[in-house]
Amino acid sequence: MAKLDNIIHQPIRLRIMSALVALDVGEQVDFVYLRKILKLTDGNLGAHLAKLENARYIKIEKTFIARKPRTFINVTGKGRDTFNEHVTALRKIIGKAKK
Repeated sequence: MAKLDNIIHQPIRLRIMSALVALDVGEQVDFVYLRKILKLTDGNLGAHLAKLENARYIKIEKTFIARKPRTFINVTGKGRDTFNEHVTALRKIIGKAKK
C-alpha cells in the first residue's frame, strides 16, 4: 500500500526529488544547475540534499573538473521507489478529494 514519506513530503525536497527522478536511471545533475532551476540558495539546497542523502534517496559525488570543485547528484533506486510510492499516495488522496 502506498504511503506518504515524511522526508520527501517537505516541499523543497519534493521539488528536488521531482527534478531527479525525471532523469534517466544513473544520470546525474550538477549542484549549480539544480540550484538554479529550483531557485534556492547554496545553503538551503545543501541542507535539503544532506537530508535526502542521509535517507539514502540520493547519491552525491564531489569531484574536480579543471581544478574546480563540482558536485553531482543522482537519485538512488531506493529514492526513486520511495518517490513513486509517495506520488501514488498523493494521487489516492487527490482522488478521494474529488469524490
